[in-house]
Amino acid sequence: MEGTQVDASRIGTDSAPQPTPRADEYLTLDALCEVAKLLTGVSDPIAAMPSVFGVLASFMGLRLGALALLQEGGAPRAGHPVNPYVIAATATGAPTQPSACRAIPQAVARHVFRNGVALVSRDLAEEFGREALPPMAGTERLAAVAVPIRDQAHSPFVLGLLCVYRDLDGGGARHLDTDLRVLNMVASILEQSIRFRRLVARDRDRIVQEAREAIRVAAEATAVPEPAPAPALEGIIGSSPAIQRVTNQIRKVAPTQTPVLLRGESGTGKELFARALHALSDRKDRPFIKVNCAALSQSLLESELFGHEKGSFTGAMAQKKGRFELADGGTLFLDEIGEISPEFQAKLLRILQEGEFERVGGSKTLKVDVRLVTATNKDLEQAVANGSFRADLYFRICVVPIVLPPLRERRDDIALLAQGLLERFNQRNGMHKRLDASALKTLAGCNFPGNVRELENCISRVAALSPDTVIVADDLACYHDHCLSADLWRLQNGDRSPIGGLAAGPLDLPVLPRRPDPAPEPARAVGDGDAAEREALIDAMERAGWVQAKAARLRGMTPRQIGYALKKHGITVEKF
Repeated sequence: MEGTQVDASRIGTDSAPQPTPRADEYLTLDALCEVAKLLTGVSDPIAAMPSVFGVLASFMGLRLGALALLQEGGAPRAGHPVNPYVIAATATGAPTQPSACRAIPQAVARHVFRNGVALVSRDLAEEFGREALPPMAGTERLAAVAVPIRDQAHSPFVLGLLCVYRDLDGGGARHLDTDLRVLNMVASILEQSIRFRRLVARDRDRIVQEAREAIRVAAEATAVPEPAPAPALEGIIGSSPAIQRVTNQIRKVAPTQTPVLLRGESGTGKELFARALHALSDRKDRPFIKVNCAALSQSLLESELFGHEKGSFTGAMAQKKGRFELADGGTLFLDEIGEISPEFQAKLLRILQEGEFERVGGSKTLKVDVRLVTATNKDLEQAVANGSFRADLYFRICVVPIVLPPLRERRDDIALLAQGLLERFNQRNGMHKRLDASALKTLAGCNFPGNVRELENCISRVAALSPDTVIVADDLACYHDHCLSADLWRLQNGDRSPIGGLAAGPLDLPVLPRRPDPAPEPARAVGDGDAAEREALIDAMERAGWVQAKAARLRGMTPRQIGYALKKHGITVEKF
């Protein structure tokens, strides 16, 4: 192919290439035609690569094909010989694997990524050692052909490489020139497919961002002053602006029949707000039925919600009414709605659309009138995007989404909540303990990743263990750095979160109060790690024209993580 650079020293000149039989030429053309069909007819070319490698094996005898791609946001790092990459596809159809899996010899990958030219090895074991042979080679006499995949035509930036192998037995070396030309053509087709997919994804992100910005501007333009705080709902403690916003939303939507989705981290009191919604509605004298979807298997959940007929399955000794029937005329609260399986989602969708269903094992169609309230701590939008949650069901349940604030966003309520929870503890256990001002101040400085549930556990623990009637700061576990939830909070990073739910992601952590040490520790110098991270962040923002979404892609982060990092390092975003 014109413009292809090949490491000629690796092709060798020990024998002149032999003419290719005419039958081989037809097979080569057939192979290219099939590859073009596969890569131009799919939305995800990476997923089609195992089939592409199968075509190359069937038509041309090229074995053990593999595709390597740079990791998203990958960039050369100090002390690392090549950009970080993964094996994105193989001939076996295995999922994404690390570069150390030996599907592509690391020396071959290093050569192609560094130099941006193709590599042909006439004897892989002789040139790179036996450890370079792929795990399922079956022979030591293998030739390798690897070609770069570029970001754009004639671009020096290599975003990946294709690698295939050929047996040398039976005169296989005479096909290497043809193999190189074919693999270059496949790489060109793949480049176009990947580029098109990225353009579509970039346009989609831009359109979504513009839509969100338009909604925000419209909301600000039509915003009206919030009414004076209404009396607190029964069982809900707090007067902070965050909790007042939620209670105002509950009061507005309660008189309607509109489905409500309560969103928030674990422990924010979703069931309590669902009960308040029911108590303020005209269904308050009818049943309030709750179901935890995560606690039941699919078969049990179906029986629990829809009921079953006698003899419909082993153990069904009598007819049983489901929760939908029991909630007829009232409210049904489905907690952890994001955990139900795709198969059950379709069954749930029908009753939400038609208001009718059949019991398990029955044929009689039943109709119910139920107000549906659901709750989740999962990112349902992401679940819809990756196909694990039905979009039509999402739009059915997410008519009025209400986001419950985590406890760290309503710190003014912590003192009231702590005292209310301690009063409940005293009533249950016949005690008369109370919280000192120092203890309340310490509690107000904690992050509480487990939210109100964690605060309740903290109060119960310190009340049970404190020796005196008055609980002071010295009695709290966090004052002695023994708080396990504080350790979980510190372990959060951009890739994973032990806390889970909507709390995932990097956050600025306030320093917990500690008991004074007998002798102060000497001051320690700040390391170079934060400075280097700040410089890298500024460099990414400058290269992205101070657009946070673009900088996030360069750094392999999400826009939300970039926002937190900018805030953490005190970087002012330039406006143009």
